[in-house]
Amino acid sequence: MTASPYGQAGGGEPPVCPRHPDRISYVRCQRCNRPVCPECQRPAAVGVQCVDCVARAQAAMPTRRTVFGGRAREGRPIVTLSIIVLCVLVYAVQQVVPGVNLSLMFVPAYGESEPYRFLSAAFLHGGFLHLALNMYALWIVGSVLEPALGRWRFVMLYLVSALGGSVGVLLFASPTVQSEWWMAVVGASGAVFGLFGAIALALRRLGRDTTQIVVLIAINTVLGFTIPNIAWQAHLGGLVTGLALAAAYVYAPAKRRTEVAVGATVVMTAVVIGLAVLKYALAP
Repeated sequence: MTASPYGQAGGGEPPVCPRHPDRISYVRCQRCNRPVCPECQRPAAVGVQCVDCVARAQAAMPTRRTVFGGRAREGRPIVTLSIIVLCVLVYAVQQVVPGVNLSLMFVPAYGESEPYRFLSAAFLHGGFLHLALNMYALWIVGSVLEPALGRWRFVMLYLVSALGGSVGVLLFASPTVQSEWWMAVVGASGAVFGLFGAIALALRRLGRDTTQIVVLIAINTVLGFTIPNIAWQAHLGGLVTGLALAAAYVYAPAKRRTEVAVGATVVMTAVVIGLAVLKYALAP
């Protein structure tokens, strides 16, 4: 007995789906002409196609890119929503699990021995209003930046800016001043300020008006210096880090955007970590 090229046995037996040999199908793919069962059928302009032909056609299509070289995707800004959900869940845990804040907040005195605090603090918040303001700002900026930069660039911009915010607190803290060296910091403000800087650069690069975002940054900066219990050092650190990294993302040459973005992310992360290491090395 010889095998048929369409997934059926010779001898006049009924045709079967190549993916599901136990299923008889007289419907054939318009591309490869193989039998295709209902589960493997995909609507086409004329008739149906099998999932294998659809997958090959999609793989052969050029990847659509965003204005700054990221992979273009349809739908909601998944990364932004995921960060918001994570922060809300962590806040819920803060309310029911004693000691979470103490173990995850950033404190300059603990940063060297417990480096995870540099990032974990960005997902904690000191109260519902603190959480709501940061998440609202994240949604407003993230829903614009994420589709423009692409997902992985946006993720790295957020995380490296959050890291820069904590390092900003560390750099301005004196080991000899107890109120500074033991100051506890929580919140996504450092990362959000990094996004503020990034969207300002992105709008400028596209020739858009940046007045509103610049005013917003200025107002929040002034508030950080005038309202008690706001870590302006984290705002400044996140802003500078976000500006530097975003500059590489939005001003990279069109033909080398991916290489420049990857290199800039690695270099900026190394610079921020290096500043923290140097600060601890020089601390008495």
